[in-house]
Amino acid sequence: MSQAVVERLTAHFGERVLETSDAFGDHEVVVAIKDWAEVAQFMKDDSDLQMDHFIDLTAVDYPERESSRFDLLLMTRSSVTGARIRLRTYVKDGEEPGTLSGIWSGANWAEREVWDMFGIKFNGHPDMRRILLYDEFVGHPLRKDYPIDKAQPLVPYREVSDIDKLPPFGIEEGQPFARIDWEARLAGGDNQVSPAIGVQQGQRRTLSDSEAAQQIQARIKARMAQESAEGEASEHSAEEGSGQ
Repeated sequence: MSQAVVERLTAHFGERVLETSDAFGDHEVVVAIKDWAEVAQFMKDDSDLQMDHFIDLTAVDYPERESSRFDLLLMTRSSVTGARIRLRTYVKDGEEPGTLSGIWSGANWAEREVWDMFGIKFNGHPDMRRILLYDEFVGHPLRKDYPIDKAQPLVPYREVSDIDKLPPFGIEEGQPFARIDWEARLAGGDNQVSPAIGVQQGQRRTLSDSEAAQQIQARIKARMAQESAEGEASEHSAEEGSGQ
């Protein structure tokens, strides 16, 4: 069924379909960025395709690739036929593909996330702003050249009327790892923020090493032994009944 979608798109758009593939059973069509929104609209509206189910939209960063830095990926499905298709285009740093938010409403938030994480803006999007990070955040953290030790600016807590909000983070909460010397802070204690640091500090590596986990495992073994004994007793009774 998904192959039929590929064939329909190829027949309609001809050479504007740059590549197709079905590796591992995942059918994909590649188009130029100028055709991105048009092909997506056709997939949604065409009576033979009816790709009405928006699944996801994301990007992949290839910072060393000269032709185009990003792959932009759209995953859709037809609730009528069950067909699935992945649409891909290549995006240069600074290029703006057309928004799909007017085709599938779910693309609105997905495109905002792609902008937030990768720095790809979408032309015609009605609300192109960050969705996970705050406005003062510098850079886009899913770019592969984003510095792992980058410390972001701290901003004051914002009071917003008519919205129930959780209280702000404490002085040592919600901050990036770059701002705290965790090994020095945790030295001599039994707290940990990651398995790697826990091993360095000689702490329990995981919950499975803890006393609570050992008690749970003991209860599980006891229950399994009881169930096994009950099963053997039931089989023994059945054998005695058949012997009579």
